[in-house]
Amino acid sequence: MSICIGVVGPCAAGKTTLVRKLKELGYNVRHIAQEHSYVPAMWKRITNPDILIYLDVNYPNTLLRKKLNWTPQEYREQLQRLTHARQHADLIIDTNPLTEDEVSRIAISFIENWKKER
Repeated sequence: MSICIGVVGPCAAGKTTLVRKLKELGYNVRHIAQEHSYVPAMWKRITNPDILIYLDVNYPNTLLRKKLNWTPQEYREQLQRLTHARQHADLIIDTNPLTEDEVSRIAISFIENWKKER
């Protein structure tokens, strides 16, 4: 069964890393840059995934992970743009306390369980 997986979240949440790891394992996965769009359902228009994974990260960790030069207001604006995607996410992962491998394991476990239930 080939399913489409979408990954969304604010900058520095770990989207690129998770997408890369899932692709390496053969999953059909898309990085959806919803955080840069003012169209609430752009994630659905771009990909319309079977599974939508939302990766969450707090503002201080965005600064540590990517050395971003942005304000708390800009971070909050991204969260606002992501509200619709978050509300429709099948899985939300708080990446703040997790390693890259832990995030991957959580996502893979969810995907495999989802496939078994179909």
